[in-house]
Amino acid sequence: MDVRLKRAKELAGYAVRLTKDEGLPTMVKRGAGFVRRRFFGKRARYLPGRKVLEAQRAEMAGKTAEDCGLPTISILTPLYNTPENYLREFLDSFVGQTAPNGQLCLADASDDAHPEVERIVREYQQKNQRIGYKKVENKGIAANTNAAEALADGEYLALADHDDVLAPHAMYAMGKAILQLRQRGEPDGFVYSDEALFSKSIKKPMVGHFKPDYAPDYLLCCNYICHLAVFRRALYEQLGGERPACDGSQDHDLFLRLIEQTGGAAHVPQVLYYWRVHAGSTSGGTEAKPYVAAAAKKALADHLARTGRTGRVEDGIFPSTYRVKWDIEGDPKVSILIPSKDHIDDLEKCLHSIWTKTEWDNFEVIVIENNSTDPATFAYYEAAEKRYDGLKVVTWPEKGFNFSAINNFGRKAASGEYLLLLNNDVEVRNGGWLTELLRPCAHPGGAAICGAMLYYPDETLQHAGVVTGLGGYAGHSHKYKKAGGSGYMFRTATVQNFSAVTGACLLVKASVWDEVNGLDEKFAVAFNDVDFCLRVRDRGYRIAWTPYAQLTHYESKSRGGDEKDPAKAARFAAEQQRLYDVHGKADILDDPYYNPSLTRDREDFSESGDLRNLKEGKVTVRWRNA
Repeated sequence: MDVRLKRAKELAGYAVRLTKDEGLPTMVKRGAGFVRRRFFGKRARYLPGRKVLEAQRAEMAGKTAEDCGLPTISILTPLYNTPENYLREFLDSFVGQTAPNGQLCLADASDDAHPEVERIVREYQQKNQRIGYKKVENKGIAANTNAAEALADGEYLALADHDDVLAPHAMYAMGKAILQLRQRGEPDGFVYSDEALFSKSIKKPMVGHFKPDYAPDYLLCCNYICHLAVFRRALYEQLGGERPACDGSQDHDLFLRLIEQTGGAAHVPQVLYYWRVHAGSTSGGTEAKPYVAAAAKKALADHLARTGRTGRVEDGIFPSTYRVKWDIEGDPKVSILIPSKDHIDDLEKCLHSIWTKTEWDNFEVIVIENNSTDPATFAYYEAAEKRYDGLKVVTWPEKGFNFSAINNFGRKAASGEYLLLLNNDVEVRNGGWLTELLRPCAHPGGAAICGAMLYYPDETLQHAGVVTGLGGYAGHSHKYKKAGGSGYMFRTATVQNFSAVTGACLLVKASVWDEVNGLDEKFAVAFNDVDFCLRVRDRGYRIAWTPYAQLTHYESKSRGGDEKDPAKAARFAAEQQRLYDVHGKADILDDPYYNPSLTRDREDFSESGDLRNLKEGKVTVRWRNA
């Protein structure tokens, strides 16, 4: 009865949080998935198959850390009054590793009322000589972690909490990943994996945290890297270890300082760490440890100071999230390009919202007339140019509709340092929208492109970034989700990186536009924005998305749908195929900012029904820089 009651309370808490964040319909749908996974799901769904683990153990049979061929990883874990069952599960997970390249370094700051912590560790030391232990004075999590590091002899370090559990192949997978990086000549100083939350057993995980490859703008908003992070010991020592001044967010602070040295990080999309959810853990929310937010903001502010960038660090939309309000360099002019054909009511709504709401005042608007047929449209243009200071109308001389060609033509009339592609069927919602689009870009080291949060009129999400590979080609993150939610791992509530954003509202540096020769006119209607962003990304630039620039999108009213017209449908299919031809099908289906364990047939970031990559235990690793 006690177990059932605890499970009911756990489910009730999950339901309350989800309803508050994302609304009742989402709660019902995702709550059903939670129940299915938590209580009826396939056991050990994130663990490699039994034969895979047996093969790893057979490969390493009779070998030691010195001769197994894998780099040694010393795991740093401070202990403090650790409950016996938690401690034994953690120690068992280390002793049961499939590879011998791990070392466990324990710094015990338990008080005199908990002598059993040392007794249990001494017991396990008899089973495994790779467990180091020292009793320390409790000086806080960072200082205690540094004390554990003094026991380390590995080339690499990892961080683990005393109440969590390592996946059985954690050391094997991380060791293999580091070797892969070395073989490819890529930096191997900082590697992280996916993780999962559990409450009772790792064979019944509650949810997986399936992370993107290194995403620098996202990392400034939340510590999405978390566990399992592995990094060179020499770097840790060079940096002076963890900083007690950031206790509560000491790992986030460390990761930022590491990346300042490495320039990026590598990601292993395997669940190598299980994070226990209980009343006192940050996995259950920062309400348990309110000092975490202050420490995180200090870590971020110090990072800005060290890297010579300026901005103000503030709380984010949800607890555990933050935002950097970047100082915009100079007073950049933005040229807003709006293709339009008739539908003057839509255009007037768009223009009126720009002039009455926009706080950033250094902008011009260029309406690109393309083949209107209603005489009232031209009368409207003449009147609008008189009413709206900074508005000019230019006429595209060609026939038909080609979004790329129209915007390329409009660019010739633009004088701004930034170009903003904007549909004529959008309406500005917040005065800071243009300022917030500029913030991620208009500072040293900023992104080249930024996209906005777009809503449907019914207050569901239309666009929160573009993921390539969704539906086979590209789709919008969290499309149709109720406004106001946090999304998957805060991904509708934080400034972050995507491979693309929609051309319905896309800010880009004019110099970058010119560098890649604008939009590809062979993508007349579809995927021109995706192709453009991918070409920019492949030049080494970042694409950002912000939830702080908000518009309502009435979506393609002036053009109509393609699926009802056979000719338009054929053109759409041809442009789909061209996206594969230009960028490669494998690259389109493998978006670095979208984890392979997430579904490709929906936009909701739900878990894939095919977790073959996890069950087969295939070790792949991808390094990205800033």
